[in-house]
Amino acid sequence: MDDAEIRTLVKRIARRSSKGGATVERATLLAEGSDVTEIEAWLGRVGATPETAAPAKGAGLYADRVTEREASRTPAPLRWVLPPGALDD
Repeated sequence: MDDAEIRTLVKRIARRSSKGGATVERATLLAEGSDVTEIEAWLGRVGATPETAAPAKGAGLYADRVTEREASRTPAPLRWVLPPGALDD
């Protein structure tokens, strides 16, 4: 996909945010069936920031082990937040 095709796809699936930018859900990108890694690389180039879920706070005897295991993995972002004007032509 070239940049124009990616921009068109992202414009179609993005939602406007209250801060003037836009938000793209990763689940929507996956549902489109397109090359997600290429689109996410493009989102990074235009200044979008990945947003991940907050780590769950565990309690109990093994909470520290779970937290360390989860911290060692790099989770995929849940959504990408684009700055204002990123989707303008």
